[in-house]
Amino acid sequence: MNGRERIALTMRHQKPDRVPVMCQLSIGHYNLNAGYRPHEIWYEPEALANAAVKLARRYGFDGILVSLMGRPKNYLDEVVSLQEDEGGQQLTFRNGDRVFLPWDDLPQLQAVGPGPLRADFHTFDPDRDMDSVDLYPGYNWNVLSNLPAIPEKDYPGPLDRGHIPEYSFRTLDLVKEQAGNELSIHGVVYSPFTHFLELFGYESALTGLVEDAAKAHAVLERLSESVIVWGLAQLQRGVDAINHSSVFVAPPFMSRRMYKEFVLPYERQVDEAVKAANGVIYTHSCGCIADRLDLLEQTGTQGINTLDPRPLGNCDLATAKREIGPRLFIKGNMNSVALVQYNREAEVRAEALRALLIGKPGAGYILSTACSVAPHVEPWKLEML
Repeated sequence: MNGRERIALTMRHQKPDRVPVMCQLSIGHYNLNAGYRPHEIWYEPEALANAAVKLARRYGFDGILVSLMGRPKNYLDEVVSLQEDEGGQQLTFRNGDRVFLPWDDLPQLQAVGPGPLRADFHTFDPDRDMDSVDLYPGYNWNVLSNLPAIPEKDYPGPLDRGHIPEYSFRTLDLVKEQAGNELSIHGVVYSPFTHFLELFGYESALTGLVEDAAKAHAVLERLSESVIVWGLAQLQRGVDAINHSSVFVAPPFMSRRMYKEFVLPYERQVDEAVKAANGVIYTHSCGCIADRLDLLEQTGTQGINTLDPRPLGNCDLATAKREIGPRLFIKGNMNSVALVQYNREAEVRAEALRALLIGKPGAGYILSTACSVAPHVEPWKLEML
């Protein structure tokens, strides 16, 4: 039985030959361990695809999460300066935008072009302005993609009209090509609420929920349309499942009441659309979510990923297995913080066995760190899993 078959059975609550293993690797971990420099991992689909398959095979993973969309061909031709120091790389693009790429973390966009970085919630009209949201340098429809300085002639246009440029699938296509049918390949969409925060900026977005809830709902409705378009497009491209990234929704950041009003209905639209297309979708939600596992289930998700234990969260795997395990598959719960701190094989083994012995009964469990593998987790620890 190969990894793709193993995870497919697990997501359907059927018993594979063993519990599958599939951790999400942070970009910083790729930077430090895959043999590529940060700008190559972030901007070159070939580099990220090679790195993803290489590390998945090194670690014995049964699947790969393709966390970044592809890039326009020869995108780095727009870079006019690349400088490096002990902190990382500084890229300057032809239009003046700068991106700082740490050696061990996500890039930071420092746009200097004309116009505002993000949309203004108070003046934004969801009927009139949604088609231009991709022009704000602080926001990207796929979030976390940071694509400054795309020449106007190559700009793909608003994706909520259903147009997705072919280059967007390049990384996914390359991963599938290299992995063959051996590994389960998962795509990712970001929650409409995450898009909302990225579009307006976190402080403005949160105050907007209170000051004008009707407008917030109208924007979230439109953002949901774009998320669905991207999710269905990845299904058509052949992914085995969709990771629905739903971060910033745990207390004390967000109450149950706010979750029910501004997150749940829009994530439900996305989840139901994917399932209607015969796809599998599961929710990636970080932090202290133990008080809202029932609400996550109401989105229509088919699985829950990360289930952070303390100190990053408050999730008890045995409780989650009892409350949602009969209906949803579970991925995660290994202590990501402790995995950085452990120095002995026995410590890693004990943490993995703790999760395995609780998660394995009745199937429906994928062994994984809670949230991403931190950049400085040594490879030998992952090889043990």
